[in-house]
Parts: sequence; structure tokens; C-alpha cells
Amino acid sequence: MQAIIFALISYFTWGTGAFIEAIVARRLNSYSLIFWGFILSALTLSFYAFFQTTSLNLLTPAILILNVILGVFLIAGSIVYFEAYKVANRAVVGTIAQSFPAVVVILSLIFLGERVTFSQAVSIIIIFVGMFLSAVDISELRRKTFSINKGFLFAIIAMICWGAYFAFIKIPVEKIGWFWPNYFSFLLFPLIFFYMRIMKIKLEKPTKNNAFFLIIISTVLVRVAEFSYNFAISKGLVAIVAPIAGANLTLFAVLAFLIFKDPITKQQIVGIITTLVGISLLSFLSI
Repeated sequence: MQAIIFALISYFTWGTGAFIEAIVARRLNSYSLIFWGFILSALTLSFYAFFQTTSLNLLTPAILILNVILGVFLIAGSIVYFEAYKVANRAVVGTIAQSFPAVVVILSLIFLGERVTFSQAVSIIIIFVGMFLSAVDISELRRKTFSINKGFLFAIIAMICWGAYFAFIKIPVEKIGWFWPNYFSFLLFPLIFFYMRIMKIKLEKPTKNNAFFLIIISTVLVRVAEFSYNFAISKGLVAIVAPIAGANLTLFAVLAFLIFKDPITKQQIVGIITTLVGISLLSFLSI
């Protein structure tokens, strides 16, 4: 039951945090947003880290190395995701990359030895169908032919990187608790800065266009989502938690409609309802 509750917390905070990040992205470039988000997380959570030192007694070199590798995957996924946006259709790129929960489920079933019931598997499929309907305009896909270019390959790489991170992060979570795995990942923020320097991407000040307060809010929400996700997978199956938490793009679509007045199609409404039905079924079947 705890796993489901915290998966739902992750769903709501991730969706809301991503929505606010979208607002910030209109004021700062994406790389500056992620850099300041990571550095803010690393600095503020350093104070809390002093109260979590007991669990570090269980940290082994192998777990630390695995955690660092996963942190690199997390950052690499974000970098190629932003690069994909530069050269490919944004809707398709977003749909591919945000499909990472499917990769999480597959990896958890194959490599983590998790098992789900037939009813749970059907619920997971319903969630993914709903996510697809929420994100992809089928009529537009019928009208246009999208050629495969490096942008779509980048999106696939992002999907795999994020899928690997959120699947295998369970290993260090089981060993050293829900806090340290994400904290170690945040400490890798210099990698983002180095990439920006190599690519000559300007690091914009977090105060540009009054973005700082929104950066704080979005960072807090996304960090709460990630830590809730970690706590959830420490109490339950990754294959159950990931589809619920990862379906947050449906909440993003609803918030964009309510606040930005972005148009929402009948297909998206069907997709959102389908996703919520799948989440409800999966939650009920997993109690």
C-alpha cells in the first residue's frame, strides 16, 4: 500500500513540477534550467545528508560505482533529449523519450526478477495506451511522414538512459535507502556545465526573466517526485510503481489546458481517462 501511495505522490508532484519547468523553459534555455536545478538540489540536500549518515555504513564501492554510472545515464538522457528537440519534431521526440516507463518495466521484469500478475500486466498496458493517446496526434501522424534522423535516435537514447536509471536505481535504494542514490546523482552536476562549455552553450543566470522562484518550486516538486519514487520502489515492485509515476504527462496535459488554455483534443481526453483508469486498476490490484 505504501508503494502505491508514494507512486501517486510521485505522479502528482512530477506532473506539476514538469509543468512549472515548462514555464521556466520559456525564460531560460533548457541546459541552464537543468544545471541550476541540479546544483540547487545538491546544495540544499547537503544539509539533510548529515542526518542520513547511518545508512552510509552499508555503502560498498560496487554500489557507489553503480550509482555514479546511473547518475551519468540520468544526465546523458537529459542532454540527448534536449539535443533531439533541436533537430526533430517536438511532439514525436517527447512521446518517444517520455515512454521510458515501458523500458523500466521491461528491465525490471528481465533483470530484477520481478513478476506481475496477468491483471496487473493488463492494467500497465492500459496506462501505456492512455499515455500514447494523450501524447500522439494519430491524425497528424497519418498526414505526415516523419523521416528517421538523429533527433529520433537521440530520443530513443534518452528513453533507454532514463529507463535504465529508474529501473536499476532500485539496487542502491535497497542497499543504502531512498535518499543517497538521488543525492549522488545530483553531485554529478558539473558534467552538465562541462558539456555546455564544450558545446558553447551559454549558462544563463537563474534570475533571468524572474525565473529563480519558479526554478525553486519546480526543483522542489521534481525532487519530491524522485524521492517518493525511490521510497515507493523500496516498498514495492518497480514494474508497478514506474507506470503510475511515469504517467505524469497526462497531468501535465490537463494543467496546460487549464492554465495555458492549450487546446485539448477528444483523443487526448480519451487518453487521459484511459490512463487514469489504468492507474486506478493497477493501484487496486496491487493493494
